Amino acid sequence: MASLREGWNIQVRVIGALMLRELTTRFGRENIGFLWIMVEPILFALLVGLVWRFQKGPLEFGVDIIAFTVSGYIPLVLFRSIVTRSIMSFTANGSFMYHRQIKVLDILLVRFLIELIGHMMAYVVIGLALGAFGMFPQPYDVGFIILGALYYAAFCFSVALVVAPLSEMSEVLEKVTPVTLYIMIPFSGTFFLVSSLSRSAANVVLYSPPVHGMEMMRYGLFGPSIDPQFDYLYPLKFILPVTALGLLLCRIVRRRLVVE
Repeated sequence: MASLREGWNIQVRVIGALMLRELTTRFGRENIGFLWIMVEPILFALLVGLVWRFQKGPLEFGVDIIAFTVSGYIPLVLFRSIVTRSIMSFTANGSFMYHRQIKVLDILLVRFLIELIGHMMAYVVIGLALGAFGMFPQPYDVGFIILGALYYAAFCFSVALVVAPLSEMSEVLEKVTPVTLYIMIPFSGTFFLVSSLSRSAANVVLYSPPVHGMEMMRYGLFGPSIDPQFDYLYPLKFILPVTALGLLLCRIVRRRLVVE
C-alpha cells in the first residue's frame, strides 16, 4: 500500500509539472497567459451566438438562443481542441521519454486535462456573465450538466487515444484530421435538439455518443421543457471499447517511438 501511495504521489507531481510546462510553452507568461485557454472558447461561442441571434431572433426551441448556442458550442470546441492537440503529441514531447516516470499516456492526459479545465472555466464564466444580463438560465439540475459533461469529455478522450497513436503511424492522418473534424458538427447535438428532429433523423443521431451527453447537459440547464432524449448506458458502449483500442495502440506506438 505504501508503494502504491508513493507511486500515485509521483504520478501526480509528474502530471502537475507537465501541465505547467505545457501552459508556459503554449501561452507564455505575458498578458493574461494561460487564461487564453478560457478566453478563446468564450470568444468563439459568443460570436456564433450573436450571429444566430441576429439571424433567428431571441429564441430557439423555446429557450434563449444565445444560451442554447453557447451551451452547445463550447463542448464542440472542446472536442476539436482535444483531438487536434493529440495529433503528433508523442513526437512533439518525445524527449520526455528519457525520464522513467513519464509515459506516453501522461503526455496525452496532460493535454486533455488542460483543454477540459479551460473549457469548463469558459462554460462557467460565460454562464455567469450572460446570466447577469438575463440571457442564461439558472441551471435546472447541475448534476445532469456534470454527468453530461463527463460523458462528453470521456468520448473526446477516447477518440484522442486512438487519433494520437495513429497520427504517429501515418502522416496522412495529421493532414486530414482537422478537416474531417467538421463531420462531427451534425453528430454532436450542438445546434439542435433531438426532440426537434423527425423520428427517422432522431434515430440516426442517437447512434452518436456525444449527442447523449449534450442532451443531458441541455436537460440540466433548461429542464424538461426541451424534452431531452438520451440513454445513460449507450455512450459507454462506444467509449469503453474505443478507449481499450486506444490504450493498445499507444502501447504499440511507444515501442516504435524513437526518442531523440
